[in-house]
Amino acid sequence: MSAHDPSKLLIVDDLPENLRALDALIRDDQRLVFQAQSGEEALSLMLEHEFALAILDVQMPSMDGFELAELMRSTSRTRNIPIVFVSAAGRELNYAFKGYETGAVDFLYKPLDPDAVRSKVQVFVTLDQQRREMRRQMEALEAARREQEVLLGELNATQAELQRSLRMRDEFMSLVAHELRTPLNTLFLETQMRSLQLKRGNLPAFNPEQMSSMIKRDERQIKAMIRLIDDMLDVSRMKSGTLSIRPGKVELMALLERVVNDLSLQAAAANANVELAPHQPVEGYWDEFRIEQVVVNLLTNALRYGGGGAVEVSVHDEGCNVRIAVRDHGKGIAPDYIDRIFEPYERGTKSGEPKGLGLGLYISRQLAMSHGGQLTVESTPGQGACFSLILPCTEAALQPAAAPA
Repeated sequence: MSAHDPSKLLIVDDLPENLRALDALIRDDQRLVFQAQSGEEALSLMLEHEFALAILDVQMPSMDGFELAELMRSTSRTRNIPIVFVSAAGRELNYAFKGYETGAVDFLYKPLDPDAVRSKVQVFVTLDQQRREMRRQMEALEAARREQEVLLGELNATQAELQRSLRMRDEFMSLVAHELRTPLNTLFLETQMRSLQLKRGNLPAFNPEQMSSMIKRDERQIKAMIRLIDDMLDVSRMKSGTLSIRPGKVELMALLERVVNDLSLQAAAANANVELAPHQPVEGYWDEFRIEQVVVNLLTNALRYGGGGAVEVSVHDEGCNVRIAVRDHGKGIAPDYIDRIFEPYERGTKSGEPKGLGLGLYISRQLAMSHGGQLTVESTPGQGACFSLILPCTEAALQPAAAPA
């Protein structure tokens, strides 16, 4: 009930003419008057409404006013309703004393003084309005307090996220410098060695076999830098929603066989081997370069964190979708870390050394989403991890660009 709603008054008398007379005496625009001709009817109304005042006739059949008052005081719902008794009996019966004993705030004798009745009723109506206004203000204050708590929580969360972002930015810049410095240092050392050989006139050092080896080393370092730059560019394009997806018909098994073959040397260096389970040809409508990028990323991670041994690649038909599963048998992923590994700049560790910029899985998930698919992981600590790339085989599911981060 609003503080500006009319106050509710209850009058109880077994005589209809008394109810009409009292109703006419106390009714106005700021009050709603309810009538009851028995104690039972009065109690029923009290269960439905919140009354500012109850005016009870003392002498009623079945249940008199005193009995009704005692019942009201025994129930929390009606205990605090102010009671004014009205009686036609003489003062010598000492009804007033009994009325105050049962919790009345006033006792009136008939015939009633109209001005006194209106004045007393106005006091309780004013108190009711003030009480409801105070309740409204308390509720408003409580709502404001809760809102402030929510805003404070959001502010703290934003501040924590800002601090985390600043920390990640600093770490990212440090990682970029570290990751780029490694191939650049190698290229620089190679250049110095060649310059030294040229100054010494040692031309046999540049025979075809040696030159081919030099070129291959240079290519590896340059590709490593290009890969880092491409990852950063992909993240920027994803966040702006401008990543280019160029779909076409792709035969998945041929793509997987090519990637597994290309990574054979890397697998051997990690004392591991990549096993592709046989499967019939699977055709879909995807961006071949981007799907290969995701698969290479998953296999590279499996070789890096799989602890050696077998890395298993399998293909599964699931209705209109195809699922590519990459399973390793390494240490696995802690449960509280699984949701974080797909965030940008989150990195696993091996021998305490960070590897890469922590963008691979983030980019891979965004590329999966851009194809209308998804990238998920299941892992049990100590039992390795299984990454699943789920792709729809139909062109209709393809989105025009990666979902913005």
